[in-house]
Amino acid sequence: MFRLGKRVIIVADTFEQKLPVGEYGYIIAYDRNNDNAFDYVVRIPKLNRNVYVPASDLELEEVLQKQEAERVEREALIDFALATRNEALFRYIMTGESEDKEEAKSEEVQSREEFIRQVNLKAWI
Repeated sequence: MFRLGKRVIIVADTFEQKLPVGEYGYIIAYDRNNDNAFDYVVRIPKLNRNVYVPASDLELEEVLQKQEAERVEREALIDFALATRNEALFRYIMTGESEDKEEAKSEEVQSREEFIRQVNLKAWI
């Protein structure tokens, strides 16, 4: 639940109220009616009006800034890994796995000759 006066960003328009998605607003009241689908009354300075909005259409500005910073950081690390041809870093960024897990998987993988030998044994039986 957002505090009163908190700056929020409109991320969706679920009820198609012609809300300006991507713009900011301020929480000015809670809608305490349980029979209502709306959770907050938001003041949108761009529209110069107050709007009833469900909680799913709002997100805190700080949260969105943090997500954007994480995305930019990840893209920068990918660019660095590609520029330096650091395959281990690239794999870690893309899959989130370290090399130790890959080595354990590679031990389980059979060579081509071993696979053919096992197939031939089963065919012979």
